[in-house]
Amino acid sequence: MPPRPAGTRPTLSLVAETAGTSVPTVSKVLRGGTDVSAETRARVMEAVRAVGYTRRGGGKSEAGRDENGRSDVLDLVVTHFEGSWANLLIAGAGREAAAAGLDVVLTLAEPQGDWASRVLRRRTLGVVGTLVDPASPQFGALFAAGVPVVLIDPMTTPPAGVTSVGVANWEGGRMAAEHLLSLGHERLGVIAGHARHLFSRARVDGFRGAADTETGGRATVTVTHGGWNRARAAAATHALLDENPGITAVFACADSMALGVYDALGERGLRVPDDISVIGFDDLPEAQYITPGLTTVRQPSTELGAAAVKLLLDLARGEDRGTRAAARVKLATELVVRASTGPVSHG
Repeated sequence: MPPRPAGTRPTLSLVAETAGTSVPTVSKVLRGGTDVSAETRARVMEAVRAVGYTRRGGGKSEAGRDENGRSDVLDLVVTHFEGSWANLLIAGAGREAAAAGLDVVLTLAEPQGDWASRVLRRRTLGVVGTLVDPASPQFGALFAAGVPVVLIDPMTTPPAGVTSVGVANWEGGRMAAEHLLSLGHERLGVIAGHARHLFSRARVDGFRGAADTETGGRATVTVTHGGWNRARAAAATHALLDENPGITAVFACADSMALGVYDALGERGLRVPDDISVIGFDDLPEAQYITPGLTTVRQPSTELGAAAVKLLLDLARGEDRGTRAAARVKLATELVVRASTGPVSHG
């Protein structure tokens, strides 16, 4: 195939040629049509990605509007429904959508599922995606079809021009470290989420940066990964303390993993905070219910959902589309001190 002239937009014809199929078939895939084989759909989406195709005028979803140009539904795409964090975020998105006269369809982003085609077949105003991978073929289909998309704390770097909203993860990690350092802790452990997730890396980097800067490199920071899961975080805590028994404080990059830290410390006969201080990240309701109450970095989870819906409404109306200044929105985090952190014990 000859190279495409610089400055020209990729077309449906180019996608069809690259995929070895027809223009109507490509168009059908981008509308979420059901009478296309999984193999052809995958081939078309790979061609869409390869040539960089997006539907012209990509701020509005043609399939998502009635004959009067209106839509009364938006899609909230999530990787899981379980847990307090998801509930808080759904609540914020749902209230903001209701205030705008919209209903919310919850869609589970199964990694190998064809959920994007279901979204494309609906009369959707657009999509809010949370804790998802924008590099996935499914999101590639939404971008190519011109569906307005707003991402909440995406797992990986989104494509240029895609709007996202998140929290100040790096600053939150820095706050956690500064709090522990102020209490005299310099042998520090971190239970991170997944190594490839942007928000986990940012929290760890902020924590490590503050520890290095504030102590002139005296502090040690040892990182293990708990996979955002209580049981795995408990196992990671055991591994951390087996390797570094002198650790006096642990930063869990999510409150759900802090519960696992509590579990592991209890199994080892260690007291919080007398023997080891613990700090989390999220400020979920559980942080107040466990004993001792969990010191944590609060992220405004409900406000995240609401902010994402507001941004989506702006995109669907064609406001601020393509402006880089509006492409990344960051909400502040704050430290909430409870009883799980205390001065370092020299006993």
